[in-house]
Amino acid sequence: MRIIDGISEIAGGYEAMLCDAWGVIHNGRRVFEGVAEAMATFRKERGPVLILTNAPRPAEIIPAQLDRLGLPRECWDAIVTSGDATMFEFNRRAPGPAFRLGPEKDDPMFAVGGLRFAPMEEAAFIACTGLFHDETEEPEAYRDLLKEGADRGIPMVCANPDIIVDFGGKRMWCAGALAAIYEELGGSVVHVGKPHPPIYGLAYEKMRAVAGRDIPREKILVIGDGLATDIAGANAQGLDVVFVASGIHGEDARGEDGALDGAKLEVVLSVSGRTAVAAMEGLRW
Repeated sequence: MRIIDGISEIAGGYEAMLCDAWGVIHNGRRVFEGVAEAMATFRKERGPVLILTNAPRPAEIIPAQLDRLGLPRECWDAIVTSGDATMFEFNRRAPGPAFRLGPEKDDPMFAVGGLRFAPMEEAAFIACTGLFHDETEEPEAYRDLLKEGADRGIPMVCANPDIIVDFGGKRMWCAGALAAIYEELGGSVVHVGKPHPPIYGLAYEKMRAVAGRDIPREKILVIGDGLATDIAGANAQGLDVVFVASGIHGEDARGEDGALDGAKLEVVLSVSGRTAVAAMEGLRW
């Protein structure tokens, strides 16, 4: 596994970038050092930079969040979220009714025409954006509730396939953890975020609008830290991806000196059936 210090070492072969947000650009509290320079420089010298995130929120509310975290707007051209794809799916299923499963902060996700809510025993599907209290709860606490839905045979629409995320120094559970339990119980799950195709279709449309042309997939570079989301999605789409190994999988990829280890990186990727063109500590130019 090739370990690079910055994307400048490989950027010459690419004309656009799809960059994950949480774990690559920021940790929910701050933007990581060197990220803004890397994104802005790629955008200036190579081509469009799109932020592709599994955030279960409409894309239009993300810029203000990034502003607060300290990412200048000259670093990116457009944002595509799992929330965008999910709202399309919610609209398709309206009026439902839906059993709403997620925190109050995800209210914008449910601003869709005609969608109604109901208790689990009356719902036509589960609209899942996460745990009700994602900073304090564990997914296993939802098993009995989820079993009700699985036993009734209603599908779950999962707005965020991520299992976990690091918020500052704290690890938190995401909607994907609930979806995994639902599938274990025999329930059917509709996934719309990474690594599933719908969010990539939206990303290609947005990229075409920004660039004014279709950019060949072999000219698109993906930056991500999630093996089951960013890396798997890029592999399925035939896109080259750089694995940022300082995030949720980083502890398995280091030698005794604490530095990234090429052999261990190969094992981490091969065990999960994934591939990457390179790995790096964090997004740098």
